[in-house]
Amino acid sequence: MPTLPAASKSARFFISYRSQDPDLSLARDFYEAIKATGHEAFMAGESIRLGEKWPQRIDEELKLCDYFLLLLSERSATSEMVTEEVRQAKQLQDGSDQHKPVILPIRVNFPWSAPLNYDLRGYLQQVQQREWKSAADTPRILHEIFSLLTDGESRRVEKSESGELGDEQLFPLIASSAHPPLPVAEPVLPDGHGNLAANSSDLNGLLDPELSPELEFPFFDQAFYADCYKEVNRPGGLIRLRAPLQWGKTYLMSQILDYGTQQGYQAVRVDFQEPEKKLFNTPKSFLQWFCASIARELNLPEKLAQKWKVRVNTNTDCTNYFEEYLLPAINTPLVLGLDNIDVIFSYHIASDFLALLRAWYDKRITNPIWKKLRLVIAYSKEDYIPRDKNRSPLNVGKGIEIPELNRLQVQNLAQRLQLPWNGEQVAQLMAMVGGHPWLVKEALYKIAWRELTLKELLKIAPTQEGLYSDHLLRHWSILQDNPELLVTMRQVVAANAPVKIDPEKAYKLWCMRLVKYTGNDVMPLCDLYRLYFRDRFGL
Repeated sequence: MPTLPAASKSARFFISYRSQDPDLSLARDFYEAIKATGHEAFMAGESIRLGEKWPQRIDEELKLCDYFLLLLSERSATSEMVTEEVRQAKQLQDGSDQHKPVILPIRVNFPWSAPLNYDLRGYLQQVQQREWKSAADTPRILHEIFSLLTDGESRRVEKSESGELGDEQLFPLIASSAHPPLPVAEPVLPDGHGNLAANSSDLNGLLDPELSPELEFPFFDQAFYADCYKEVNRPGGLIRLRAPLQWGKTYLMSQILDYGTQQGYQAVRVDFQEPEKKLFNTPKSFLQWFCASIARELNLPEKLAQKWKVRVNTNTDCTNYFEEYLLPAINTPLVLGLDNIDVIFSYHIASDFLALLRAWYDKRITNPIWKKLRLVIAYSKEDYIPRDKNRSPLNVGKGIEIPELNRLQVQNLAQRLQLPWNGEQVAQLMAMVGGHPWLVKEALYKIAWRELTLKELLKIAPTQEGLYSDHLLRHWSILQDNPELLVTMRQVVAANAPVKIDPEKAYKLWCMRLVKYTGNDVMPLCDLYRLYFRDRFGL
């Protein structure tokens, strides 16, 4: 590797990576090169000392770093922890006057055409990227990274506010792929008729939600779908999809929207993870982004300048934009999917926006134009929801709870993946991961691809070596940020039988699907959580 210039001014780098090769080796190469030139580098595996609290150290380093070096590989693109680090980096950048940290994504043997999940696509949509194919690319990429420091901020790696890219900019923007983004570790769920989106003759097809020939697999019975579709067809209907992360909300929403289009309705999905978070700081900018996004999806001119009139408040402006322009401009009902709406719950705009949605729902009674609107709202948590029940849309309409998979469903999925399993093998897997859709899906796919056996999976599942290490670390991090829940979860996993705990804490742990109810008592959802958290607590 050629000698790199010494730093004239020290910068801090945070290296985000997956702890498997080639990501791990490349991360170490970058770590050593950055330190050798006099800069500061953070790499979790090299920088966190024994006994340090991992989540807190990660948070501290993200806040201090000037550059966020993201090694984006096939594995890291589906890693919960990497996605969470990118989310935090983007949030910090949006709130910084200096736009720090600067995000530098490197695609590691991960082609431009490979689709990103919904979260990463939203976070990286205005960030340019470089591609690494072999060790021969390392010096070139390092040289370009250090040239950013040499030139200061004159060469940005992101779009300017005008959206134009400068001639000198590095990390060229990826052209939009013909492939749609993948959900973040969402399970493959059936289409509206109970059919798995897959190609029965090709195992690879089972990983691709775009392939959807007829392959019967009843994750949910027809009554489940009938409830959703009945509400979509009801004038002014509202559906609430509440489930934890990785439980299938986004995919189920896509099925509901698809049903709407089959009925001849207009269907639009708005993902609240996509915009820059600074939009959430100002009601006017947020609501204008919201309206403009929907207008574009409907292939309508935005007309914000003409239609957004200065009235008493921005909620009134937004209501009139819908009432006087968007809804009259279409001849059919509009199925409007609001995905990940809980992203805004921690912002002051949340209560007013939720009140706005509730007002629209109530208007269906007095104003026929609002009967055109059918809302589908997906969220994972209930924090910051207004206490006034009359100002929330999350206690009206049709609430949909996505259930756990049962044994028959897991057995059928194993058969579709050409695994010759009997009831005993299904029982062994479900004892470890329960009926958690994503945990089951990940296990079956890895076994079907012969990457590991059921016996191997069960042995290492609740460890850092196992398939679910990122998933478990994320839950551990969330609990550490909530000391009362942490203490309660310790009580749950320490017991050998269901225990009675504070009802509010029990409900919060259930919302995370870390526990399940047995009457009024709770117990861990599955052995994966029981064994992992017992080890973490030193029990």
